Amino acid sequence: MEIFELMSERKHEQLVFWNEPQFGYKGIIAIHDTTMGPALGGTRFWSYESESAAIVDALRLSRGMTYKAAIAGLNLGGGKSVIIGDNRTKDREMIFRAHGRAVDSLKGRYITAEDVGTSPEDMEFVHMETEHVVGMLGKSGDPSPVTAYGVYRGIKACAAFRYGDDSLTERHVAVQGLGHVGYYLCEDLAAEGAKLTVTDIDKDRVARVVEDFGATSVDPDSIYGVDADIFAPCALGAVVNDETLEGFKFDIVAGAANNQLARSHHGDGLHARGILYAPDYAINAGGLINVYGEIHEWSAERSKRKAGDIYNTLLRIFERAKAEDVPTHIAADRVAESRILEARQLQRTYL
Repeated sequence: MEIFELMSERKHEQLVFWNEPQFGYKGIIAIHDTTMGPALGGTRFWSYESESAAIVDALRLSRGMTYKAAIAGLNLGGGKSVIIGDNRTKDREMIFRAHGRAVDSLKGRYITAEDVGTSPEDMEFVHMETEHVVGMLGKSGDPSPVTAYGVYRGIKACAAFRYGDDSLTERHVAVQGLGHVGYYLCEDLAAEGAKLTVTDIDKDRVARVVEDFGATSVDPDSIYGVDADIFAPCALGAVVNDETLEGFKFDIVAGAANNQLARSHHGDGLHARGILYAPDYAINAGGLINVYGEIHEWSAERSKRKAGDIYNTLLRIFERAKAEDVPTHIAADRVAESRILEARQLQRTYL
């Protein structure tokens, strides 16, 4: 693997490796772009098939955070860190304190938070070694409710653009993935009177949503063929791919999952079929907004209100896509890139 070639391909600034074998810690921190501010992105704890796979994941996710911050109008850059290992381990303190030392070595260029395989409790261990961490207990904490609210508002924006009315009453929504974000999203949708069809590999999660919100459940592989108005992927990425796309009966794809398109051309495929796609990093920015609010000491209400503005962000993306006759994922990239480019032209004035 040619590291610098990989970094140059997507214009990454920095890649950091940190190793403390006595504690079983192997960490990678990727910083994509700090034009808008310090790079912020969570820590993912995962059993990767190879070190190369971990590097690629860190690079890919950190770039996504740059675009997510830019599209949401936040003064942050994009970063991400990964810890290679089994996230089910119970012996976590020294692993995450080692990670805190790795984060601290960057002197504020990178700020971390929880992500897949990590928790606010883990961030408390990180905080023992560095100040550059958010999402801890007693502060912004679990970002899931705010993330879900932003996705809910984004779905309403999609409905407004596609149908001319943002009401979700009696709209049929197929939700894939019923973890924290998926559950809260179902709660918001059900409160407005949406009809829910849901799935998850965890049968207990499915049973809870069926009982709490009167949802109908289907097997995981069947969700792609449900005849619904809206598909909300809230689990893993790459769910829009060669196998699934042809079976879609949806008008809209709008959910919380990262990297929903397996490849960029699958966004083209959605566009060609007239399926409105809410670019993932635009609609799921509520979690990032939540921790940004912690940094700037926003109230919970202010963070939620800012996440609600995802509605207007998506409408701007859709209007640009329509005006330029391009798929929405391309329009979103152009909006984010324009903001970063404009920021590079700014000159600070000191009194």
